[in-house]
Amino acid sequence: MRWEPFRIILIVATLSCLVILAHVRQPQARTRQLLGLGYLFGLSVILFTPLSFDGTAIYVMPAGVGQVNLSRLYLHGLGFIENIILTIPLGWGIKRHFHHYPLLGLGLTGLLVGASIESLQYFMSQHWLINRSSDINDVIANSTGILIGGLVAATFQFVAQHRKTSVTDY
Repeated sequence: MRWEPFRIILIVATLSCLVILAHVRQPQARTRQLLGLGYLFGLSVILFTPLSFDGTAIYVMPAGVGQVNLSRLYLHGLGFIENIILTIPLGWGIKRHFHHYPLLGLGLTGLLVGASIESLQYFMSQHWLINRSSDINDVIANSTGILIGGLVAATFQFVAQHRKTSVTDY
């Protein structure tokens, strides 16, 4: 029962991979989509299964319902930084896919995504005993990572547009 989320994630990822392989003909687009799928698969496994990664090793968490922290702020430390780094590619992908999406909207999307992840972890811990904690610090770290990723993508987009205009000016 604890491994149901992993099975669901694996089935969805496998079917998505088959769809990409069958329908995307351009090699560069196919590679980009498969890399994105691999990132989302890894992120889903880390967030929604009993598997955990402590920076050096992968291990199986014991059965349990996890803890909930809605008030103690701890906005530093390795775990906080790991959560930021973990979601930077998500912010990058959102901003690259939705070019005209404003950064304020991306920040709000980051808060919504972070809150949704933590809420889903709470629900899944209660239902499948995956022992995931729900923490306000993770919501803040996730939204920060998404915003940083979006800022990096917006910067790349800005530089690329200015290079095009400076080349055509000559």
